[in-house]
Amino acid sequence: MKRLFLDANVLFTAAHNPDGKAYLIISLGIKGAWEVYTSGFAVEEARRNLAVKYPSAQKIFNEFISAITVVSEFPDALYPPGLNEKDRPIFQAAHACGASHLITGDLVHFGSFMNAQASDKESYEETYGIIVQTPSMFLNSL
Repeated sequence: MKRLFLDANVLFTAAHNPDGKAYLIISLGIKGAWEVYTSGFAVEEARRNLAVKYPSAQKIFNEFISAITVVSEFPDALYPPGLNEKDRPIFQAAHACGASHLITGDLVHFGSFMNAQASDKESYEETYGIIVQTPSMFLNSL
């Protein structure tokens, strides 16, 4: 079964756009299509941004976040070389929880790691076997 780790921006987007792809991924995960994980770090970042930009979305956020497995940060876990320091806790938590996929909208910092597949051994090894995708990429790959 796929194990998805969701970045803060995916949580944020799902909460303020419940008709979008990020929310669909969470909804299908809650229904058992795949396992859904995130970290306390991602939850707090999403919660802070929602409080400022979309305070009315906090109710939806709280509803779905209670159904997602929230893991601790793993500062000693591996991360790809060259990954921005600010984004390392996200990747490290994804790696430590055994995620098959890291779902993120952050193309600036994760873009060079997007869609590494087992067929591209070097890229796939660089992400320690985690497939990094946007919500759209993930849904299109199904």
